[in-house]
Amino acid sequence: MHAHADTHLDQSITGRFKYAIILTAITLVAELAGGLWTNSLALLSDAAHVFLDLFALLLSLGAIKLASYPVSDTRTFGWHRMEVFASFINGSTVFLIAGIITYEAVVRFIHPEEVKSLEMLIIAFIGLVMNLISAGALHSHSHDDLNVHSAFLHVIGDAAASVGVIIGGIIMYFTNWYLLDAVISIGIGFIIFWGSWRVMRESVHILLEGVPRGIEVEQVSAAILEVEGVEEVHHVNIWTICSHILALSGHIVVIPTFKGEHGPILRRIEERLFERFHISHTTLQLETSRCTDMEGAKQFRHRPRAASLAHAHAHPHHHPHGTCQGGHHHQHDHTP
Repeated sequence: MHAHADTHLDQSITGRFKYAIILTAITLVAELAGGLWTNSLALLSDAAHVFLDLFALLLSLGAIKLASYPVSDTRTFGWHRMEVFASFINGSTVFLIAGIITYEAVVRFIHPEEVKSLEMLIIAFIGLVMNLISAGALHSHSHDDLNVHSAFLHVIGDAAASVGVIIGGIIMYFTNWYLLDAVISIGIGFIIFWGSWRVMRESVHILLEGVPRGIEVEQVSAAILEVEGVEEVHHVNIWTICSHILALSGHIVVIPTFKGEHGPILRRIEERLFERFHISHTTLQLETSRCTDMEGAKQFRHRPRAASLAHAHAHPHHHPHGTCQGGHHHQHDHTP
């Protein structure tokens, strides 16, 4: 049931991306031809912006295709992380675009240039209409999908640029106040800076295996403790695989009198995590006694270096304190 819904969602997002790509390509051709026809540097610069938008949309669509590939023995999490990589690249390119826009605006602020405002208005209006249609196609999925949100940000940034060009063009047409072109461009540049920074920050947070935004480990642990038969929770790790897949691993100490009910306890925990926190991928280890005195998330152990291995073979030693030994363990990996 969930797989069918996910497939339908991916098809819907893919269709909207294709629609936005076609419209963006039309905008690119129109602004490139218009810039050459009117000898307008502003339109040619915006055409370069639209080209990067088109690249971002193609990148995002490619990420969705790769994420649909099944898991394998060499990629046990599949290709879902490609969505996050695409989001980071998209955010980075928007950040770069904002820097270019701001730089050019400062140059024009110092040295104002005459603008062919009427021709610029016509082409900019066409670009605005195309961008608004593309943004409308992506908007419904932009709130809960980082990949779509980053692509949506590209289109909105270009639409904002078009609005700035139109407003400035109207004023310049009647006043010949060409300095306004630079002032509007600086404002647009700062807006794009902020949006792109948010996308980059979120994608880096995911790539660094950070706890998903809006989720606290203490709250999740408390929810697990509410399940009948659970005595204690420790070594909890929570991370994001992609925008729609949250994962959790942890150790669960079961009350001794519930020793024969590990299966039902696991199902109740998984249902609660999915309903309250949308955590769909869980790896839980059930124990009859606490395996360590350490608190908080489990600390990772680095793979031994060659020199360390040679030393260990020459001088055998016991496992360090804090590793899980003794008691009954049950590992379970579940994706609803």
